Amino acid sequence: MTTTVGRPSGQVHRVAIGSQTLDLDIVPVADEVAIALLMTIDRGVAFTAVAGADLAARLGPLRPEVVASAATLGIPVAIEVSRALGLDDYVILQKTPKIHLGDALAEPLSSITTAGAQSLLLDRARIGAVTGRRVVLVDDVIATGGSIAACLRLLRAAGAEVVGIGCLLTEAGAWRDALGPDAEMVVALGSIPIFGPAPDGTWVPRRGAT
Repeated sequence: MTTTVGRPSGQVHRVAIGSQTLDLDIVPVADEVAIALLMTIDRGVAFTAVAGADLAARLGPLRPEVVASAATLGIPVAIEVSRALGLDDYVILQKTPKIHLGDALAEPLSSITTAGAQSLLLDRARIGAVTGRRVVLVDDVIATGGSIAACLRLLRAAGAEVVGIGCLLTEAGAWRDALGPDAEMVVALGSIPIFGPAPDGTWVPRRGAT
């Protein structure tokens, strides 16, 4: 078993994501914890276009007026869901404090795949794009739920009416506790477990982690 944190273990996990099937690398994130890693920016245009259309088909009945997501891996999802819904605009909550975001609305967040503390930032020039509008929040993977919860707080602080949450994958089940009642809004194209070490040196899904 490869236990180098952040490096592929040599094992893969096969998962259905809507109408598509992928083999995802199993990557350790701690000594005895590994995840099946989906990187949307490494999957090419065709994969995200199909996945975005699959997700848009499920979110369309909510009659969204704008799609929102968080940088960086949610950006291609937001673009393709917006395109499939026939929308011409989307809003990205940013994580890099660029010069024009000095007075941005901010919300702290943490992520299982990102080290250190971060903040989500909503450009004040973009607040009008969500205020009083029906918003669907999309992302690549919902894992702990911390990032999506922070997105919800920030969007609601800006006056958005969040009507749905869409993702390509949910990971295990901890996100339900983090989101509370908002977990009922989540629409996912697939799900993955988290993994622990087996006696034979391989990674296997943790009991109760699916």
